[in-house]
Amino acid sequence: MFFEPYKIKVVEPVPITTKEERQKIIKEAGYNVFNIPAEKVTIDLLTDSGTSAMSQNQWAGIMLGDESYAGSRNFYHFKDTIKSIFGYKHVIPCHQGRVAENIVFSNILEPGDIALSNTFFDTTRANVLSKGGIPIDVVIEEAYNPDIEMDFKGNVDLNKLEEVLKREGDRVKIFVFTITNNSGGGQPASLKNIREVSRLLKKYGVPLFFDTARYAENCYFIKEREKEYKDKSILEIAREIFSYGDGAMMSAKKDALVNIGGFITLNDDDLAEKIKQTLIIIEGFPTYGGLAGRDLEAIAIGLKEALDEGYLNARIRQVRLLGNYLIERNIPIIKPIGGHAVYLDAKKILKHIPQSQFPAQALTCALYVEGGVRGVEIGSLMFAEKDEKSGKINYPKNELVRLAIPRRVYTDNHILYVGEVINEVFNKRENIKGLKIIKENKYLRHFTAILEEIN
Repeated sequence: MFFEPYKIKVVEPVPITTKEERQKIIKEAGYNVFNIPAEKVTIDLLTDSGTSAMSQNQWAGIMLGDESYAGSRNFYHFKDTIKSIFGYKHVIPCHQGRVAENIVFSNILEPGDIALSNTFFDTTRANVLSKGGIPIDVVIEEAYNPDIEMDFKGNVDLNKLEEVLKREGDRVKIFVFTITNNSGGGQPASLKNIREVSRLLKKYGVPLFFDTARYAENCYFIKEREKEYKDKSILEIAREIFSYGDGAMMSAKKDALVNIGGFITLNDDDLAEKIKQTLIIIEGFPTYGGLAGRDLEAIAIGLKEALDEGYLNARIRQVRLLGNYLIERNIPIIKPIGGHAVYLDAKKILKHIPQSQFPAQALTCALYVEGGVRGVEIGSLMFAEKDEKSGKINYPKNELVRLAIPRRVYTDNHILYVGEVINEVFNKRENIKGLKIIKENKYLRHFTAILEEIN
């Protein structure tokens, strides 16, 4: 019989609202769930970033915070822990992952340069674009088909990769390997594929950086699915992954089990110095990087806790609990079930709503109205792009609603409640209306856009 490898020590009330209240709230929010106050959300699956429950050891570590401006003792614990896992020479803290991306790209990309990835997530893509860079995804084609069952749908298509490297030459400045692949459904990459990507990039002289927000979950899948690693520890698998790269960026708000924090770690001495200079200007001194000493300590402890196989098993099992509940009811989701979230296939669920009317956003809003469940759209609102020359809108291949499950926060009963809400919405899906944009920003419009229903 399974049980979670931890006990609950502190509880927080779950907000309860009526359906009538939620109908009013979603309209006032401009049909954008980012605009809904958290106290009006019953089960919050908007993101798994910064939403983890910290352990007693992390909270105890916070009391050991050394808030010295330079050379805090917590920084040295933080640095030593990261080096022991990632193995790179330089460790540079920053306050979260998108700042890490911004600083790295600021020091690598010039306008017209190319950055490659299996799949860039929204903030990473926006950071490339904001530097005048060109983001290109080279994930395997199977990643775009929600129904295909594959062990490693986060893998890079090596032929696509080499084709771009040959064609673009010196314009390609960096490859960012996202593990697990968030935009593709929380799907892992195999160690075999990581090795082959590393070999190709070395051949063309392109540095390999890892986006490691969920690397421990990726390691768990490797141990589970690549037979030669079944007897390896999560730490051993992680060390091998990073041995093939030149550096890594991390939002510690995921697999380091904290509410704030991130870092950059790399080998290149010259690039590290440039990054530190940028950090000093916009974040802080290189031994705190926009974080309090107590945050550095909590990250150091959380990084170790996330390597525990028992914890990872419980975490991924809970995601699968929701996914399997939906599969049993023939509700379309991305398969196989990923590491941190379940992704609803809104294109299949809402066949009557065209992509121009944002079906994934419409489904996201319907889930909130039905049961106070907040997910996030990963579809046309997030990724549709207008061609500057033709004016044509290029829509993404998939329309998804991500239900990201916070770590160590909800019980199985909460998760099953989410399943019931989704099932109710699915059974009434023909009543859901499309949406149109009233107001939007140039970058990352899905965070702040205002929409309304199309009657």
